[in-house]
Amino acid sequence: MPVAVILLALAALASLSLFVGAIDMSPADLWRDPEALRLMLVSRLPRTLAAMLAGASLAVTGQIMQVLARNRFVEPMTAGAGQSAALGILAATLFVPGAPVWIKMLIAAGATLIGSVGLLLMIRRLPPTQPLLVPLVALVYGGVIGAAVTFVAYQGDMLQFVQIWLTGELSGVLQGRYELLWIAGGVALGTWFIADRVTVLALGDAAGRALGVNVAAVTAAGLAAISLVTALTVVTLGAISFIGLVVPNLVSRLIGDNLRAGLPLTASLGALLVLGADMLGRVVRMPYEIPASAMTGVIGAALFLALILREPKHG
Repeated sequence: MPVAVILLALAALASLSLFVGAIDMSPADLWRDPEALRLMLVSRLPRTLAAMLAGASLAVTGQIMQVLARNRFVEPMTAGAGQSAALGILAATLFVPGAPVWIKMLIAAGATLIGSVGLLLMIRRLPPTQPLLVPLVALVYGGVIGAAVTFVAYQGDMLQFVQIWLTGELSGVLQGRYELLWIAGGVALGTWFIADRVTVLALGDAAGRALGVNVAAVTAAGLAAISLVTALTVVTLGAISFIGLVVPNLVSRLIGDNLRAGLPLTASLGALLVLGADMLGRVVRMPYEIPASAMTGVIGAALFLALILREPKHG
């Protein structure tokens, strides 16, 4: 599946997204109705860009996490990173409630980094002959952190507040409230420069050192990218799961495990999946909306089951 085909589909879907919503609008309205143009610039365009930036960034960092964990069944949002980001936001709200959003983002990123490091240290001790233990441990690990978030929020009468961060949806995206995602996109783009070294790490730390890779530095860079993207997404949109799980597995089936070669396709498919899920959520019960995270959960689960049940072809 060439990247060009995905990009064409993404461009067509993005164009359609600009005119899908509770308020009917056509391209002609942009020329004759100032309010329609304002709606486009303030709401529809930022929402479309936010969906694509989040999807691309989550898919790329999900692929990096799978390489670092050496397991295809983990992704940041369900393996503790998303829950750690929510814990960081909760801590920032409790202790520095008046802090600007970028301070809260840094606190969330720091909590996410700690959570990601904790997971890697934990799964590296698991026997390599039992690969299914890794996703099970990751789910339990994320569940424990999520339970801690819920407990603290309950004590502070902030459960409804926390649910906003744990449920990814784009209905509140407006101009001036999504721009942090451009940083997430830049971070995901920056992983291109370490892609070959991250690919080598899939062979193991010893093999990486033998091939001249600075294992500690590359691992730290990968974890930093995962933490920043996860924190920025949770702060801006909330947690959107399954993107970092399904898309890397699909790309691996299509073109193999070369991370540098796969990143453009991974980013394009991630953007396409989140944007498509958001658009579907807008029209299923119009004028009401279903959160994008619920739609990606349904679509992602179906795709992942299809990947598991379908045996890979061997030439």
